Amino acid sequence: MPRYALKIEYHGAPFSGWQRQNDRPSVQGAIETALAQLEPGEHNIAAAGRTDAGVHGLAQVAHCDLQRDWAPFRLSEALNFHLHKVPVAIVDCARAPSDWHARFGARERRYVYRILMRRAPATHLKGLVWQVKHPLDVDAMQAGAKHLLGKHDFTTFRSTICQAESPIKTLERLDVTRIEGTHGPEIQFDVRARSFLHNQVRSFVGTLERVGSGSWTPDHIKDALAARTRSACGTVAPSMGLYLAGVSYPENPFDAADTALASRPMPQ
Repeated sequence: MPRYALKIEYHGAPFSGWQRQNDRPSVQGAIETALAQLEPGEHNIAAAGRTDAGVHGLAQVAHCDLQRDWAPFRLSEALNFHLHKVPVAIVDCARAPSDWHARFGARERRYVYRILMRRAPATHLKGLVWQVKHPLDVDAMQAGAKHLLGKHDFTTFRSTICQAESPIKTLERLDVTRIEGTHGPEIQFDVRARSFLHNQVRSFVGTLERVGSGSWTPDHIKDALAARTRSACGTVAPSMGLYLAGVSYPENPFDAADTALASRPMPQ
């Protein structure tokens, strides 16, 4: 059976999350339903990360196995045709080796979180950012973020329903940047690691927001991390500002020539 890697973009608002659920809409369920329109039967796709309800995808990666030998461009076009009623799009598709796995083969996952700072209600960015009405000190937040880099026991920043076997993870990057956006100033977080605990990024952001607002000092982050208890965590930031922005692999199928982007007919 040919295996295909899919790069997926989606707006998380209408969904209960990535993972398929019997009684609620999910991104996985929407794509599997579209696949069933192409090849009748059950489909079970595997993704690099299981995003929560309301979380968005800029470059989620999943793989699927199909009976038919599809050209990647034709497969992406056919899936997008059947996905047109939901905010999900296949932005690239590639053939992948039969043993390539979107989840277990991932080397790094990248998340972006957006905070909009303005008093007027968000209109164009509603549902796409966490809006706060007060200014945030980006330098203080970056100083606090430095305490989180490296390998640690992240129990403080782990959901109580997290199913990971261990709270120990290695955080490779946590950059906090102020962006002068069209709709107002934003604070953007660039967070990267091989894997994350449940709610880990949103816990980081919500806790660092306390530093930015002046409620905590940057050293409070160090103390919260060392406490290794969920009660030491600040507010968990809302899901609407979080994006799965990229997944990297030692051997990335999208770098090969035989992808939907490479196979797309060029305009004359």
